[in-house]
Amino acid sequence: QIQLVESGGGLVQTGNSLRLSCVASGRFFSAYSLAWFRQASGKAREFVGGISWSGGTTSYPEAMKERFRISRDDGKNTVFLDIKNLKLDDTAVYYCSAHLQPSISDEPREYKYWGQGTQVTVSS
Repeated sequence: QIQLVESGGGLVQTGNSLRLSCVASGRFFSAYSLAWFRQASGKAREFVGGISWSGGTTSYPEAMKERFRISRDDGKNTVFLDIKNLKLDDTAVYYCSAHLQPSISDEPREYKYWGQGTQVTVSS
């Protein structure tokens, strides 16, 4: 079992970049595949991207491939989400999630562990 805590959100202007971090406490962090989701007000939770337990595979929805990048540092039990060229539509609560599977899933129900989320607000 692990606990996840996100950080790095805030108020940013369009066109800027942002790095979100998610630190895990608990054992065997390297055994978990990790994903980022986001949820805008009044909308369903949306898959942003994921990284496999080995870090060798990443997966993004087509709409996210150009501006979103996920990486992990197992030595620090941390997964990162880098977002560049922020847009107004990126405004959402961003969640880190984990599951004990080697593969990445884009379905929220596949993930057992979730952080509390970090708010990202993009302004013009």
